[in-house]
Amino acid sequence: MANIMNQKRLKRRVWKNRIFKYLFFLATMIGLVFLALLIYRVLNQGLGYLNIDFIKNFPAPYPDKAGMFAGIMGSVFLMLLIAPISIILGVSTALYLEEYAAKNRFTRFIQVNVQNLAGVPSIVYGLLGLTFFVYLFNFGYTLIAGVLTMSLLILPVIVVAAQEAIRSVPKELSEASIAMGATKWQTIWRIVLPASIPGILTGSILALSRAIGETAPLIIVGAATAIYTIPDSLLAKYTAMPIQIYSWTARPQEEWQYVAGAGIIVLLIVLLFMNAIAVWIRNKFQNRY
Repeated sequence: MANIMNQKRLKRRVWKNRIFKYLFFLATMIGLVFLALLIYRVLNQGLGYLNIDFIKNFPAPYPDKAGMFAGIMGSVFLMLLIAPISIILGVSTALYLEEYAAKNRFTRFIQVNVQNLAGVPSIVYGLLGLTFFVYLFNFGYTLIAGVLTMSLLILPVIVVAAQEAIRSVPKELSEASIAMGATKWQTIWRIVLPASIPGILTGSILALSRAIGETAPLIIVGAATAIYTIPDSLLAKYTAMPIQIYSWTARPQEEWQYVAGAGIIVLLIVLLFMNAIAVWIRNKFQNRY
């Protein structure tokens, strides 16, 4: 009798495993099918307009003359300024929380809030940037306002990624360094940071790839939808690739939708390249203990 009951339970478990296996497979395939359809539509629309003139031309009133050079250069300037600000502040914050901060309620409160901020919708950061950087600090609708707003957007993400990378370093290494007479800072500089750099870089690049694809915060802090010059100072007007794409998709003529498709292809190539770099860094330099 007991053997019969055990066999029935085993059969039920096998069937449950099969059902969940096929359900998960179905969910995966649904996501992949919709992704493939989206990519096919973008490629079908945009490939005809994607050429060297599209890359090097400025925006124009006619679809066949329109280009993305201003958006590409604006995104490059944004990333060059956002990266040092957010990475330096993010890694410093992570080091303090992991290595120096007392393990008490206040520290846990900060940890929880940093993790929550990493999931806040980007438009909230846009409103924050509009209030403080555009109006309170009187930067106006300029490059520096966009840089500071986007730096705030990805800062919590970098803090969380850096904390995880620092935690992955075995405590035995730090304890051995201190036992050999090294100071706390020497241990961090020579042991903890070198071992956690791959994880920090991976998280930072993924955070930057999120920033380069955001539209809502830049719209709110006043990124231009059409600009015919390259920013020459922190107080200059600017645009970015997502803003350029948004302005094209908002136009009613069908030709502009094809131009937007070409812009999306360029943006996807940049994002895929950044994600590929992050994966390569993780696989090549990540230490395994």
